[in-house]
Amino acid sequence: MNWWETTLAILGMGAITLLTRAFFLIPKNELPLPDWLKQGLRYAPLAALAAVIVPEIVMSQGELISTWKDARLYATAVGTAYFFWKGGILGTIISGTSVMLALRIGLGW
Repeated sequence: MNWWETTLAILGMGAITLLTRAFFLIPKNELPLPDWLKQGLRYAPLAALAAVIVPEIVMSQGELISTWKDARLYATAVGTAYFFWKGGILGTIISGTSVMLALRIGLGW
């Protein structure tokens, strides 16, 4: 690509980014959303979080884990159990992390 094409590509990507990120800020009035869409958008953060975390728990090197000797499985189980038992985020993080470190450092998993 020459200088002109590079500049045009950068300006075009900047304009598209600005338009898509400011789409909801451009109108002066609030955009009306149907109730079914509002209900569906409530689950978007949870779905995005699950899409990021679940592959990290059940996959290693791009493949599903094939053994039960994986510290991530036990740390996830302990963290989930703690969350349903007490409901605190900090305790969930601490319990899951402590199990993971104990298994990784103590048993070498």
